[in-house]
Amino acid sequence: MEQKKIIILGSTGSIGTQTLDLVRENPARFHVVALTCRRSVDLLLEQIEEFKPEAVAVYGEEERARVLSHYPKLTVLTGEDGLVEIASMEADLVLNALMGISGLAPTERALRTGKDLALANKETLVTGGALITKLALDNGLKILPVDSEHSAIFQCLEGNAHRRVKRILLTASGGPFRGYSLEELEKVTLKQALDHPNWSMGSKITIDSATMMNKGLEVIEAKWLFDLSPDQIDIAVHPESIIHSMVEYEDTSVLAQLGLPDMRIPIGLALAYPERLPYAGKSLDLFEVGSLHFERPNPEVFDCINLAYEALREGKSYAAFLNGANEELVALFLQDRIPFLAIQRTLRALMEEYRPVNVHTVDEILAVDREARVRVKERVLE
Repeated sequence: MEQKKIIILGSTGSIGTQTLDLVRENPARFHVVALTCRRSVDLLLEQIEEFKPEAVAVYGEEERARVLSHYPKLTVLTGEDGLVEIASMEADLVLNALMGISGLAPTERALRTGKDLALANKETLVTGGALITKLALDNGLKILPVDSEHSAIFQCLEGNAHRRVKRILLTASGGPFRGYSLEELEKVTLKQALDHPNWSMGSKITIDSATMMNKGLEVIEAKWLFDLSPDQIDIAVHPESIIHSMVEYEDTSVLAQLGLPDMRIPIGLALAYPERLPYAGKSLDLFEVGSLHFERPNPEVFDCINLAYEALREGKSYAAFLNGANEELVALFLQDRIPFLAIQRTLRALMEEYRPVNVHTVDEILAVDREARVRVKERVLE
């Protein structure tokens, strides 16, 4: 079996470390070409020692110096340019597990240089969906979703003609504040918002789950991944997180993908596609689970859902602006500088006054992102 050469962008985060767990368990199948991290240099050094990549990228010169002090002959790149250069290296697959819009430019470069993409960075498609999907199509490349929900839809579509899809149902755990009223959300703390009931994730995505913006972003991502209209994408709150998403076909048959909430399953599928990796983790026991429950989301409380659908329907640069503003507001909340509900309330105010533009390139999208962040700071901090 020929080894698949892979590049991991964001190797020290939750998705990156679980990816390397799978590489470790399947050494004959995968060879790590390159790794990147932002500031977690200690962990990166351990990964370099074990997986011996040809190159790495880190945040800045201080981090670069630390890596070179241990591995003086290793190619060590820095910053956004370093990420893009890493994505240009020869490989079969780039797994993008970067956080936020920082994943957009490396994704574009990976596709332009002929590599399939395993995508855990939803912001790439939220902000640049038209650009990225066209690049993949024009170059005959695959975008393999790593998010559990989109991986589930991908699996349910396998072997079925895409034109027969009536709708998809994106499942959502509901986050830590499922069932809360607006009055109750006024009082939530940062510690409560970071306490997700089912999944272990990075802090930014955990806050997005608490506001339900994560699900809104996944709606936008699903539109681009599966060529759907907003009216074909529904959200179903499913607190057990056993059904990861569903597809309803035109004959009203519904296919669902089930499994325990374990990201190694969708990661493994993206790495090994079209094959599946054997996995020694616990199997789903439906008798132990007992019952599954479903609710409609409450957009009157979680306005981020409405904002995502509105951005998708309006098109142009709306989604890129929404994403940038949300990233900036979540960062402020994580610094304890704004209350929880200020995230969605500020987003609503900004989106109502924003005038969108057409965007066709990475540079144009990044300009919209910068504008959104400036608007947030002007409104919140001045």
